Amino acid sequence: MIDFLGQVWDWFGDPANWTGNRGLPGLLRSHVFLSAVSVATAAVVALPVAVWLGHTRRGGALAVSLVNVGRAIPSFGLIGVFFPLTLMFEPTSRPLGFWATFIAMVALAMPPMFVNAYTGIREIDPALTEAARGMGMTGRQVLTGVELPLALPLVMAGIRNAAVAVVATVTLSAWVGCSSLGTYVFVGFAQRDRVMVFAGGLAVALLSIVTELTLGGVERLVDPLRPMRRRRR
Repeated sequence: MIDFLGQVWDWFGDPANWTGNRGLPGLLRSHVFLSAVSVATAAVVALPVAVWLGHTRRGGALAVSLVNVGRAIPSFGLIGVFFPLTLMFEPTSRPLGFWATFIAMVALAMPPMFVNAYTGIREIDPALTEAARGMGMTGRQVLTGVELPLALPLVMAGIRNAAVAVVATVTLSAWVGCSSLGTYVFVGFAQRDRVMVFAGGLAVALLSIVTELTLGGVERLVDPLRPMRRRRR
């Protein structure tokens, strides 16, 4: 075990693993970029609809049920389905396998965002919204001034859960030729290089932890009731 950890240490200390497109920084950039654009696209698609349905309290249960179907479809299967279909795109626009992985990651990220945003808005105490309307606030003002601020921590929790899941699952992009930290895992398996497999898995795990801690901090910062809880403690 000690010898193996020493080999891992040597692998990370090898300058060859830190340069070029296949070096750790290059693969990390590709991994983060694909994860970020996938999460951002899912947020743009899912959050406005979820917030509006939660605000109007109409059709949300059906929408949540439909979105949750995405959780039953494995990302690995989606990548395999969309990979041959996306080959019709200009191959020089993005690396091979980028669009198939992108579609699968958007589908993975949407359910937790949608459900949390809908639930956060839907579960706001009706007495608060009625009081806001009694003060002369319009529906849009109630949404932006009362419901969204109170629901924001739960919305951010959905974004955090989606982002961590995407960061971990983007590793599969290497299966269809798109560079990411998963490249080390897949190439390591092909070459039976357990040190490379371990290094790639460790890099993905550390990136997932950093994503969790960073977005968890943002989630706490956007909580409008946080100062009140501090005073109570």
